[in-house]
Amino acid sequence: MSVDVGGIVVHAGHVTVPDQRALVDEVRAVLRAAPLFRPETRRGGVMSVRMTSAGRYGWISDRSGYRYAPRHPEGHDWPPIPPRALDIWRALSGVERDAQSCLINFYDADAKMGMHQDRDEADLSMPVVSISLGDEALLRVGGPERGGRTQSIWLKSGDVAVMAGAARLNFHGIDRVRAGSSSLLPKGGRINLTLRVVD
Repeated sequence: MSVDVGGIVVHAGHVTVPDQRALVDEVRAVLRAAPLFRPETRRGGVMSVRMTSAGRYGWISDRSGYRYAPRHPEGHDWPPIPPRALDIWRALSGVERDAQSCLINFYDADAKMGMHQDRDEADLSMPVVSISLGDEALLRVGGPERGGRTQSIWLKSGDVAVMAGAARLNFHGIDRVRAGSSSLLPKGGRINLTLRVVD
């Protein structure tokens, strides 16, 4: 079942429970090669979300700004994108190009993500595909300008959201995580995989 939330299409339950478990195993392999880190913001703050990346490019943030980089902050190359994540991209993105980056965010019970646009990519006609694993999270979606009316939906484990077309630059964020709402991750929390074409 697909639901349109402010132009973002959410494919509810797209990833089956067995595939969720297999994808988590693939993510753990990425984390062994590219450990999670807590990015710094331009103003010197620290994000509540921990993150890492896979693919040709990874997304990083520090006082120099937000950008894609070819290497993990520790200096080594990013590992390959998890194969099951690429399969989901190919099934739902609607484009022939493969994703070049898979941003991996880990949310604990207190983490959130402020309203923002995904606009660090060179070709904004390319979609963004976002996979939810673990605890439920409240996604809030606005329009292409900051402020104004928003809509919200609880993303569940296995849901996949696609931002494309006119909604590609809509502001969006995660207001909160519903701790303990999923048993996928033994210690709780939420993993979000966001796949993008960068160049």
